[in-house]
Amino acid sequence: MPEPDRDADHTPDRTPDRAQARDTDVERRRKRALFLRELNEAKELRERVQPRRARVARLRQQMRMRTFRW
Repeated sequence: MPEPDRDADHTPDRTPDRAQARDTDVERRRKRALFLRELNEAKELRERVQPRRARVARLRQQMRMRTFRW
């Protein structure tokens, strides 16, 4: 049985096309923007549903920012 050529199996094209790289970058940014929008929407919903917890969380965050050293 002949041995398969190992180099032929493991030689992917390591230099992506600039257009393809740009497309993947645009797609990544679009997905990130969508994720951040949904995250903010979820935070707003949580604040409406659990106002007391949201207030406490907001106060904790403010305290963290006050005590953070640059």
